[in-house]
Amino acid sequence: MSVQPLAFIPEHDLTVPASVLALAPGESIRAVWVNGVGGVTFRVGAGTPSERYVKYAATGTPDSDFAHEAACLAWVGQFACVPTVLEQAQDAGGSWLVTQGLAGSSAVDPEWVARPESAARAVGAGLRALHDALPVEQCPFSWSVLDRLPGFEKRVAAGETPVSWGNGYSLYTVERAREKLVNPPSVDKLVVCHGDACAPNTLVDTEGNFVAHVDMGAVGVADRWADLAVAAWSTEWNYGPGYELLVYEAYGVEPDAERIAYYRMLWDLT
Repeated sequence: MSVQPLAFIPEHDLTVPASVLALAPGESIRAVWVNGVGGVTFRVGAGTPSERYVKYAATGTPDSDFAHEAACLAWVGQFACVPTVLEQAQDAGGSWLVTQGLAGSSAVDPEWVARPESAARAVGAGLRALHDALPVEQCPFSWSVLDRLPGFEKRVAAGETPVSWGNGYSLYTVERAREKLVNPPSVDKLVVCHGDACAPNTLVDTEGNFVAHVDMGAVGVADRWADLAVAAWSTEWNYGPGYELLVYEAYGVEPDAERIAYYRMLWDLT
């Protein structure tokens, strides 16, 4: 199991921060997603023309740079279907990002967990559509190996040891892990990556067709396998084993064992 905290759909109502309540007086508000570091996404005005989503992170919560995510969404939105930003702000208690609701449901909603083959194909097809649509030469963001390696050093500097690493990485020493991470495979194909292409961030229609992507705060140019390796891996976390090959098939690529192994390690340890 990965050492990273797991994201999940909350089974019960969560406390709504005052800042979120102020954004939606008299409207329905329900928590629909909790990410791996404690941020919460609320669905506001469900089923109404003004349906929207509010991502909220309390002050001090990691990954709460919603200004950057808003910039990523604005750029990607010129070329692909992603949520439109309605507001991005913060106060002493936290920060938030409000986006317009989109048609479709997450590929990890219960109906798709019950139909994992269709969901896995939608993840692969959606990722290919995104990679094909976004122009590398125009992208102002990077998600390269060099951009991500400092995350590993930060964890080591904080005192983390291999004992806490999952997915077999605990068998490495810090030095051995560093050696592998700083020596990536050659680039197969540069694309503009999603940066968090896990199944929950793919929206599908009622027929199981890909319609849009969400959670775009890590968008950047990188080898396509940085997305592919993790997108396929996420099917195991969300649906169980046996669906990875459907992601690659729907994307239109044969599995590349070396790049898959490297980019999964980079994902886990950075």
